[in-house]
Amino acid sequence: MQVTDIINEATGKGRTLFTFELLPPLKGDGLAGIFRAIDPLVEFSPSYINVTFHREDFAGSGEDRHMVRRRPGTVGVSAAIRQRYGVEVVPHLICGGLSRYDIEDALIDLDFLGINNVLALRGDNLRGQERFVPHPDGHAHAEGLVGQIADMNRGIFIDGQVSPCHNSEFCIGVAGYPEKHAEAASMEEDIANLKRKVDAGASYVVTQLSFDNGRILSFIEHCRAAGIDVPIIPGLKPLSTKTQIDVLPSLFHVDIPAELATEARRCKDNDHVKELGIEWAVAQALELKKAGVPVLHFYTMGRSDNMCRIARKVF
Repeated sequence: MQVTDIINEATGKGRTLFTFELLPPLKGDGLAGIFRAIDPLVEFSPSYINVTFHREDFAGSGEDRHMVRRRPGTVGVSAAIRQRYGVEVVPHLICGGLSRYDIEDALIDLDFLGINNVLALRGDNLRGQERFVPHPDGHAHAEGLVGQIADMNRGIFIDGQVSPCHNSEFCIGVAGYPEKHAEAASMEEDIANLKRKVDAGASYVVTQLSFDNGRILSFIEHCRAAGIDVPIIPGLKPLSTKTQIDVLPSLFHVDIPAELATEARRCKDNDHVKELGIEWAVAQALELKKAGVPVLHFYTMGRSDNMCRIARKVF
């Protein structure tokens, strides 16, 4: 079932859906950790589960320095989750480090597995690079990746059109940034970039994590004014450690509201920060739910204990 069909069905019933994101295990780990993270959340009936895709990185040093993918297996993890739980999955697919042929092969595998949802992202810079450098035969922006997926849905492959063709039916999601993408010169430019992704074939938007509902709702309003009429899904993450007060803004280019940051710094330990993070996330979620957002998407980082408490109060 496509994400947009799931959303439309829930919207007709006046419901706000619960979804979350997981990381594939590190190379050498099995699926036990993934299943331990999912099992406690099944009772809240997640509508779908996202599985991130991680690009290559450097390992070793000197003559032994080489490229490695530390978290491979996005396609396999997605298939395993779908088979075990019967829930829809949304694997991420990125531009970084992949050629158009790599992307096409991954899409064909997903189609064979009956997975027809994908989140199309540019991905991060390679560690040590000041700017994003695409694969020589890849895409520089997510807009191009979206276009390739949309083409494949129409039976158009890299080497031309196939006829007759078993057409894929991928529902394509893309990322939006309530606090602006770090590389965009302005919010107006960033929303224009998002509009191009939607025009290229994206069917919905999921936002970067944000702790500020004012920014999320303002972002949605600006998107609507720009003619972006697809569903927009807020992304939330519960604060859980003092370190995250400084790390999250640096990693994700988001602001932590002064009230939340001040209260978190006053906490005597991370257990108290975690409690504060749960309270903040519940308040955020309930306010957004009241505003009528179709889905609340949570960045769990594989932790489910705090998510269970949040979900129990919100859904």
